[in-house]
Amino acid sequence: MKNRNSGDVVVALMALVLFAALAFAVMQGKAAAFDTAVRNAVHASSFPALTYAMRGITDLGEAVFLVVLGVMVAWRLVSLGRRRQAVFFAIAVLGAEVIDQALKLLFQRPRPDVFFGPQPLNYSFPSGHALVSCCFYLALAEILIDDQWPRARKLAVWTLAVLLTCLIGLSRVYLGVHYPTDVLGGYAAAIAWLSIVRTGHMVRRRTV
Repeated sequence: MKNRNSGDVVVALMALVLFAALAFAVMQGKAAAFDTAVRNAVHASSFPALTYAMRGITDLGEAVFLVVLGVMVAWRLVSLGRRRQAVFFAIAVLGAEVIDQALKLLFQRPRPDVFFGPQPLNYSFPSGHALVSCCFYLALAEILIDDQWPRARKLAVWTLAVLLTCLIGLSRVYLGVHYPTDVLGGYAAAIAWLSIVRTGHMVRRRTV
């Protein structure tokens, strides 16, 4: 248990360093060439059916969808007597939303020119879809997986959670509502926050 906590702390620190590096590059204008190249490459691959699919995928990271699903998950956990897991899930997801809004106000990066759909009204860095959905789906996987499950089944759940999170991030770049560094920054912040929450959750379990 102690080694696992140490691992989470290391992961959190590494993610924070990555986020700081991305934030510095964004604020200094050093990410422009990378963002432009990736955005152009992604947009060059667009076609109507893929655009329709990406709009559906991005909806899986929308606040309204996550709130409804999150309430259902928390209610189910509480009804099963798994209050600690419900608290862990709520802190991970709600904390991610607070962090996203705070970081957007701190950096105030303007949105890029949108490829498809309306222009969002808030700031661009980091991507809230990437940050919050990463915390949501990875925390959900953490809760769903049972220690007694075979390794293949655990791997399948983790793979699905990570793949879904990555697709949501890709959809934001595809639709043009975020720069690639916004998405990467969202993932870095999410991993740092999740690792911190996991550490606190494990410490509390050991002391209670």
